[in-house]
Amino acid sequence: MADKCCSSNSHNDNDKQIEESCCESNQNVNDEQIDKSCCESNQNVNDEQIGKSCCSSTSSTTSTLKTTNNSNNSSCSEESRQTSISLEDISANHSNSNQIELVHCQMSYRIFGMDCAACAKTIEKGLVTLPDIRTVQVNFSTAKMQVRADNSEALLPIERTVKKLGFKAEPILQNNHLKTYDVGGMDCSSCAKSIEKHLMSIPTVSNVNVNFSTGKMKVEHDGTSDEIISEVSKIGFKATLVENKSSNTKQKQSKTENNVIIFSGVLIVLGFIGSYTALPEWLINLFYGIALIISGYKPVRSAFYAVKSRALDMNVLMSGAAIGAMVIGEWLEGATVVWLFAIGTYLQTKSIERTRDSISNLMDLAPPKAWVKVGTAIEKKPVEEIILGQIIVIKPGEKIPLDGEILMGESSINQAPITGESIPVDKQIGDIVYAGTINEHGTLEVKVTKLVADTTIAKIIHLVEEAQEKKAPTEAFVDKFASIYTPIVFISALALIIIPPILGFGTAGEWFYKGLELLVVACPCALVISTPVAIVSAIGNAAKNGVLIKGGTFLEIAGKIDAVAFDKTGTLTEGKPTVSDVQVEEIAEVEFLSLALTLEEYSTHPIAKAITNYVVDHNIEKKIGTDFKNIVGKGVQAKIGDTIYYAGNVKLFEELGVSLNKLIQRIHEMQDHGKTVVIIGTEKEILGLVSVSDMIRSSTVSTLNLVMQQGVNQTVMLTGDNDGAAKMIAAEANVGRYFANLLPEDKVNAIQRLQNEGYTVAMVGDGINDAPALATAHLGIAMGGAGTDTAMETADIVLMADNLDKLPHTIKLSKKALMIIKQNIIFSIIIKVIALMLIFPGWLTLWLAVLSDTGAALIVILNSLRLLKTK
Repeated sequence: MADKCCSSNSHNDNDKQIEESCCESNQNVNDEQIDKSCCESNQNVNDEQIGKSCCSSTSSTTSTLKTTNNSNNSSCSEESRQTSISLEDISANHSNSNQIELVHCQMSYRIFGMDCAACAKTIEKGLVTLPDIRTVQVNFSTAKMQVRADNSEALLPIERTVKKLGFKAEPILQNNHLKTYDVGGMDCSSCAKSIEKHLMSIPTVSNVNVNFSTGKMKVEHDGTSDEIISEVSKIGFKATLVENKSSNTKQKQSKTENNVIIFSGVLIVLGFIGSYTALPEWLINLFYGIALIISGYKPVRSAFYAVKSRALDMNVLMSGAAIGAMVIGEWLEGATVVWLFAIGTYLQTKSIERTRDSISNLMDLAPPKAWVKVGTAIEKKPVEEIILGQIIVIKPGEKIPLDGEILMGESSINQAPITGESIPVDKQIGDIVYAGTINEHGTLEVKVTKLVADTTIAKIIHLVEEAQEKKAPTEAFVDKFASIYTPIVFISALALIIIPPILGFGTAGEWFYKGLELLVVACPCALVISTPVAIVSAIGNAAKNGVLIKGGTFLEIAGKIDAVAFDKTGTLTEGKPTVSDVQVEEIAEVEFLSLALTLEEYSTHPIAKAITNYVVDHNIEKKIGTDFKNIVGKGVQAKIGDTIYYAGNVKLFEELGVSLNKLIQRIHEMQDHGKTVVIIGTEKEILGLVSVSDMIRSSTVSTLNLVMQQGVNQTVMLTGDNDGAAKMIAAEANVGRYFANLLPEDKVNAIQRLQNEGYTVAMVGDGINDAPALATAHLGIAMGGAGTDTAMETADIVLMADNLDKLPHTIKLSKKALMIIKQNIIFSIIIKVIALMLIFPGWLTLWLAVLSDTGAALIVILNSLRLLKTK
């Protein structure tokens, strides 16, 4: 490296000259060299110069990083071992030289410009040598970087150094003003809208998003969490900060609601019985009045704030109906309306919580604490305090707390929580294990490779919650329809109360009562709830079974697909070549295989690995070889004894001038069967052939048959193999059509061809190599998501296991979800139409109108819950 450096005369201390490289552009540097400066030993460089690592070993670096005296920097205090710091904490306040001792600061960055895993290694090596930097981990797949340092000052040159290395780093800052809350008591999306509108009227709140499906509320505000919780309680709902969520509070609230409903019901029964006895009318009305107040307090209060926020939800409609009933003296009707409404709301809320539990149960899979190895002892620590590289110990029968690599021990791991596979997977040293999975037997020592927020199970939960927050086309349409329907019917109810009596059609009391009935019928609760509950139930079921569906849109598309295109290698086949034939010419097979092992042992090619594994499995020893040489695109050679032997393709031996006449037909036959042929021989003769093939997965045929049973009319295989080989594999896999000799861009054309034929196409691949085709298809399905972050990020649906077994279930579940959504919508509309038709003949009572609304909503929810039980 020293001979590539510049002389001392060519170096100055200014930034411009430092930016210029003093080495050859292709020169690599090791960790030791990065510590060196590009100048001779008598020169100093500032922090801008750190990271320029192309200079001689005789030079040195003096860092002139300045320190900060920011007393407000609490992110990296001595009391906190591992924290995230914000830009304010590393702001440019460098006037004082007082050193503040800060411990283990952590910062996350988004990295731009990486195009391969080697880039990640370059950044890691370039940063780890900076002063006071403890660890640097760059994840190429997610384009994220975690940096741990002794103090905040050490983080100052990070962005500059990354820029010098040819990339861009942006800090990922946590928004301390954005908080997430669980909201209880919502039973349809109009409740979510009311909460949003009310909170947006508060000056300290800048943004609100309430998701009815997940029961989550994200609020960006300057005030305290207690203020937000108080405001939400005013409109009749219960908000709890996610990190402070308590099941005891939830149970207490549920018990209170039960008592209110029971007491109100008893009062209504007493009043009803009293009307057939000698009880005075004022006492009977008192019973009804108390029941009205108890059951109606919450919806009336919610209605007040909804109207104040210019929202028109079901609380407004029900409150208007109940108050109207009291005005015209229908005390029994009014009390029954609010009581039935309270029961319906309670049952709806409980039912919807069951769908949300499908995700909250996922969150409980990974244990909150882990046994950490400290020297020769182990101690229990919260998973949040565990850092990358620490060793954790998992005992038999315990759940694995964090993703990691096995350093010691062997075991069978139940990966069902991640992949949905019921059969445990054998794991040994070097294998990856996932948080939330179960160690069946054997003690394991595991090196942590992902922090608690980055584990596979954490990503699954995040992606599923995101999916539930995305509205499907049907849901968006229904919401839009309801937003138009409700105001129209509300205005119609007011018109029905005012216009007919003015025109002399009937009495005012008669039309007032009909108007109240129409007011209740205006609530589209069952219709609005028809789609989201079904989608949440289906996505929850899929997640529990090892399938990630990224949103209602993709769930709907999956239910409509009638053609599925499969990548061949690694999807329909194992993706692991194995030896299928050995043909020996004028030499003993053991001798031939020994030569093959000797030649292929030093190659990293998958075909070479297949041959060496085959020979080793037959307990055949290798020979002593020398002068190993790789012949690019053709094969390998080595000297064994006094003879040079070759292993390679037809082209290699044709160039050597070796005759293949008697074997060429056999070679073509093997190739037509989808096999790769390796020829072994010398410059004078052929010693034999080894054919290697990628085997069809054992479950491929049965899976494709099940897919066809789910209404898929066309199954297609896409492969780069020649036509003969593709035909053979397609027949073996029972695929309807195949496209052969495809480059990656040709796969896109094949997908487009199917789409032009009128098919709704799903593409199944590995999520990386098939990315263009996955993006082109109506639905991109990646398999093996548990092993790759890219698959989870790019595909529309991810099969977490590395096989197709869950594909039929996914299609079946999606089709069933579509069917249930249609049932719900049709049922909701029919109930509304019937209720509207019964108003004018006078056959509909007020309490029956409420019962039709809340009853229909409850039936819709229960129908949707069937998706949770789909197996």
